[in-house]
Amino acid sequence: MVYQRGAHADGLFVVVRGRIVLRSRVKAGRAFVPALARGGETFGWEGLGANARYATDARADEESATLHLSTARFRELLREQPQHALALVGQMVRERTALLEKLRELATLSVEQRLISSLVKLAQARVFMTDDGRIALGPAQYRLLCELVGATRESVSLVLTRLVAEGLAERSGTTVYVASVSALAERLDLHRLDGEMPLVVTNEMALDARD
Repeated sequence: MVYQRGAHADGLFVVVRGRIVLRSRVKAGRAFVPALARGGETFGWEGLGANARYATDARADEESATLHLSTARFRELLREQPQHALALVGQMVRERTALLEKLRELATLSVEQRLISSLVKLAQARVFMTDDGRIALGPAQYRLLCELVGATRESVSLVLTRLVAEGLAERSGTTVYVASVSALAERLDLHRLDGEMPLVVTNEMALDARD
């Protein structure tokens, strides 16, 4: 655990190596992952605000190393090395943009579309990749995928079962392998061309939160 939601926040973190999962608990046994921070990326920027508190839990998903830049050190960086500070700010802006894009997907895409989008992004970042270029979803990875998609295990299982039936994925024991990531990307592009209409299942997280 790097930090917990609600704890006093100061500065920001940079991932040196490994992977940090930002997780929000929405219900007993349920959680939503707004972002994964990988090597070279930042997290915990809410700590740059006054009297700030962390908005999520942050936990290492594998052996990782992070650099903590306190608010005072960040100000020193702005004064003494503005070119590096601007590069860091640019990185934070790109990550904020990605977060806004994810919020748009939650509001406009179905569970299937969000799952495919998450798989494409995982493949681009080479997360959960095997040596032969497939995405391997074992029990731990499956749980994280559900949290990334923002859907129940049952909803994600239905989509993966359809992908297996269509030959876009295959199941071996408790692991699902996704090999045709390019085909999934094309499928998602076709959905976008047809227009993105909000579906009731898209809002299941909000419904669960009110239970």
